[in-house]
Amino acid sequence: MNSIVAIVGRPNVGKSTLFNRLTETREAIVDEVSGVTRDRHYGKTEWNGRVFSVIDTGGYVSNSDDVFESEINRQVEIAIEEASLILFMVDVVSGLTDLDMSVSNMLRRSGKNVIPVVNKVDNNSRLLDAAEFYKLGLGDYFPISSINGSGTGDLLDNIVNMLPESIDEPEQAMPKIAVVGRPNVGKSSLLNSLTGENRNIVTPIAGTTRDSIFIHYKKFEHEFLLVDTAGLRKKSKVNEDVEFYSTLRAIRAIENSDVCLLMIDATIGIESQDLSIMNIILSNNKGLVLLVNKWDIAEKDSNSARLIEKKIRDKTLPFTDYPVLFISAIQKQRIHKVINEAMRVYNNRIRKVSTSSLNNYMLPIIESKPPPANKGKFIKIKYISQLPTFYPSFAFFCNHPQYIKEPYKRFLENRLREKYEFTGVPIKIFFRKK
Repeated sequence: MNSIVAIVGRPNVGKSTLFNRLTETREAIVDEVSGVTRDRHYGKTEWNGRVFSVIDTGGYVSNSDDVFESEINRQVEIAIEEASLILFMVDVVSGLTDLDMSVSNMLRRSGKNVIPVVNKVDNNSRLLDAAEFYKLGLGDYFPISSINGSGTGDLLDNIVNMLPESIDEPEQAMPKIAVVGRPNVGKSSLLNSLTGENRNIVTPIAGTTRDSIFIHYKKFEHEFLLVDTAGLRKKSKVNEDVEFYSTLRAIRAIENSDVCLLMIDATIGIESQDLSIMNIILSNNKGLVLLVNKWDIAEKDSNSARLIEKKIRDKTLPFTDYPVLFISAIQKQRIHKVINEAMRVYNNRIRKVSTSSLNNYMLPIIESKPPPANKGKFIKIKYISQLPTFYPSFAFFCNHPQYIKEPYKRFLENRLREKYEFTGVPIKIFFRKK
């Protein structure tokens, strides 16, 4: 299970630049899903074998031309509550400000792990100037230049050392299903409809992290854990409808789950934040079932469902192989179908294909349509095997893996989906030297 690292600080200190560097340099590997709108405030980083999520609070501060202390303090409160580790970013050029001191006081009182990061330290003179940030009272700081990358390697080493130990996903654990989506789309109503019919079969189970509660669901021949972040958890003092807060909550729920029920509002349609949450689901290699809620009150005719479904899939290209259900959580319309589809997607996610079946099916297809030659090099794929991961991933062994481009990878993925049941789950394809 990944940890969340939040970057906080006042506007214009370089938070977004650091975020981009941590999640997009050659050293740090970002797990992106092509074609799906990417939330620019969220990314995944791998460093020295540890994977963690990075969230940039900078994009969530409204009116960043003006410094609104209350807005920044609210972001810091959320980060303190939700993140595993906080990078507190300051700017050596503008020096220590009253707002920096205010934020550092909040962080110090929280008892949370904090790394002070002094940005724009790109010469020896500025290295000396950075010493004033000891006044923050947060211990040793890391001088960096996020724009050219100096100091970020040492910073990443320290981040990995300070993160809590990751919890490996148990191989034979009970399926974990999360209900996620923007505020007010009906997550709590769906959870109540799923669990409220017969309360004695529902038992809260303490989660592996402090911020998710697992509800044991066992009826209608299904048994799984519902990851509840919407209904049972105590309301935060932070305003529930802050986009930053709902994104952090979604990340937590998604990372604790196997399959995500992504709810959108039928009366509004799919919006950019829905696509952002979908991207988080896919980049974490989780199963997906998309639920169009409030279908009972949406204006519609006999063609509406088909047209809306097409519009949704067009917006999520190239990944379109997932179930879409039109439901009413309050009226309990198609609630049983939600459970059936979630379990079908879970089984697809853990599906294993034999090596002989893979090679017998895929090699003739590859032979009839081989990868295009690149720089005069002819590419020959000789062998395929499924990797031992918790989600469908395949290694294609070939002579020149570096020359195979994204369109051919999508071609192979589509052929795999045609033959094997992987609806609702992202497929990872890797090309390796034979």
